[in-house]
Amino acid sequence: MQEIILKQVGIEDVAPLQKIAEETFFDTFAPHNTTENMEQYMTTGFTTEKLTAELQNQNSEFYFAVLQDEVVGYLKVNFGNAQTELQDSNSLEIERIYVSKDFHGKKVGQILYDKALEIANKVALKYVWLGVWEENSRAVQFYKKNGFVEFGRHIFRFGNEDQTDLMMKKMLS
Repeated sequence: MQEIILKQVGIEDVAPLQKIAEETFFDTFAPHNTTENMEQYMTTGFTTEKLTAELQNQNSEFYFAVLQDEVVGYLKVNFGNAQTELQDSNSLEIERIYVSKDFHGKKVGQILYDKALEIANKVALKYVWLGVWEENSRAVQFYKKNGFVEFGRHIFRFGNEDQTDLMMKKMLS
């Protein structure tokens, strides 16, 4: 396989970000959720306006995983007050790691995860944390394999359903 290149996402990349975000979210969650809940989230979760605002937040960073000019995955990390829950200045939130289904099992997620750790270590943060849907066993196993432990849970409202996210963190040395 060719080498995966990581590219920081800028405001000019909102269209390819929207495309990969919609595709990977749908592929990940559609098999486990109602059509109505998926449609509701898809129409609001990845609008150009919402993604543009996220890209403009100076406490968030996005990275594409690119293979031969094709975006095959992406990462979103948050610092400080951009974090969705803890907002601890000593932590980094991995809000999103998504990989195109054709590239599952090909180390793309690991490369994106390693980038998040590199970012956290570069600024000497104490830990990395995230929330992951308890039903997403592939992702839960990935994070456990990478040393994350559960420290709590929270409810994520998805359409007309309450879903439980596992809150997981990894301490850094």
